[in-house]
Amino acid sequence: MEIIQKKRGIKHIFTYEEGHFNFAYQDRTGSGDIDVNYGDIPTKSSTQIVQNDWLRNVGFLWCALGLFQIGFAIYSNAPLSGKGFWIMIGAACIAWAYFSKIKYSVFQTERGNILVIQDKNHDRIVSELKSRRKSQLLSWYGDINPENDLQQEIAKFKWLKEQKIISEQDAEQKIAQAELLHRDNYTLPGEEKLN
Repeated sequence: MEIIQKKRGIKHIFTYEEGHFNFAYQDRTGSGDIDVNYGDIPTKSSTQIVQNDWLRNVGFLWCALGLFQIGFAIYSNAPLSGKGFWIMIGAACIAWAYFSKIKYSVFQTERGNILVIQDKNHDRIVSELKSRRKSQLLSWYGDINPENDLQQEIAKFKWLKEQKIISEQDAEQKIAQAELLHRDNYTLPGEEKLN
């Protein structure tokens, strides 16, 4: 499965594989890609906004220049024709800077940042990543491991609940099963193992 995002010279490709996904990116500065396991994606993301600050600032400057010209013309009783030119140019620059900005949801991983453009495909990409993350974490940690210490197992299922991978009821059930398994496998010196 593959989802492609494109916006103003930026291209992101999300390729979903069995146990991981590939995030490929290309923009004016270069290109690259990283492979990330679904289970390594954090639950929370931050928002990053990329916009042309220079163009916006120049727009404000030109608007200020245009307002000064108009004010000076009114003060000196000069004709106003042609005095609004810089305001129009400045407003166009501000509008272009505003509409060309790009918002991203950023997921920070050890292998690099995953940037999802906030467009029509955003929710679909994030939903697919979260769904596969849940499945992978369940396959990694969802079963009771009798070789682990009981406290490790309890902490594991509490963590899965905090990550919203399993419900509170499921966590309590798994913890109870782990406690029962460890009690059945535990024998005091000189006692026979319980069956």
